[in-house]
Amino acid sequence: MDLELTQIQKDILYALITLYKKKSGGSIKGEEIAELINRNPGTVRNQMQALRALGLVEGVPGPKGGYRPTSKAYELLSITKPEESVAVPVVVNETLIEDLSVEEIDLPSISNPEVCQARIRLLGDVRKIVPGDRISVGPTPVNEIVVQGKVVGRDDTSNTVIIDIDKIVALPKDTVGEHMSSPIVTVDANARVLEGAKLLAEKEIYCAPVKKDGKFVGIFTLDHVAKAVAEGKIDAKVEEVMRPKIVLVEKDTKIREAIRLMRDEKVRILVVTDRGEPVGVITDQKILTKLAPEQ
Repeated sequence: MDLELTQIQKDILYALITLYKKKSGGSIKGEEIAELINRNPGTVRNQMQALRALGLVEGVPGPKGGYRPTSKAYELLSITKPEESVAVPVVVNETLIEDLSVEEIDLPSISNPEVCQARIRLLGDVRKIVPGDRISVGPTPVNEIVVQGKVVGRDDTSNTVIIDIDKIVALPKDTVGEHMSSPIVTVDANARVLEGAKLLAEKEIYCAPVKKDGKFVGIFTLDHVAKAVAEGKIDAKVEEVMRPKIVLVEKDTKIREAIRLMRDEKVRILVVTDRGEPVGVITDQKILTKLAPEQ
């Protein structure tokens, strides 16, 4: 597209699209845009007339009215439309920021490897991030990469943060079925804690699913053994000290999905199934030490 916009017009459009996505399609008032880009509301209204004439913005009449970006605006700024976008996680200081997502990552060129910075354009309120914050974005939907680093700058008008890159990690595209442990080592629910501990030690594993009457009923770990020893319950049944939670995952699930599932469910082992039938297990230790050590 050959349209040439001034910087203030670009700032207004970026702000409009950011607010429009945040409101899930609601119309945006000029005052909201002015506040986001720290400009006079009158200046924003004047520029809106030009943007409407260019077909980049449309007005919405009525008391709840305002402005909406047109498809032409998305094309001009190379921004994905809301219905086509995929949320890309943003983690700041080890906390997931729910209402932030990545729109674009501009990585340094191979010809300038000494420039270890990236510009990351976000959707949402970029002011939640300040220089000095630790940030991790990704995995991205296509290349499945995670970019980690330290924020060194922020541009509110283009909703962009600049980071010094610590590492770029490409998550493995393997499935859990390719790396699961099989057959499944299980602990009997009626076994004593001491017997369960001996089994974990013999197999050199951290944890194992617990079975009772042919069904999986929980997870037994070395942490449970330590707690039982501390509480004088070494002769208790495994089912009395285990964690009564099992998370199943089909064998064709990608490793990146398994990592996310472990995080969300707060577990360290998944039981892998083949069309619902348990066929193996995969642990966070297996994933992190052998498949994605940089994670």
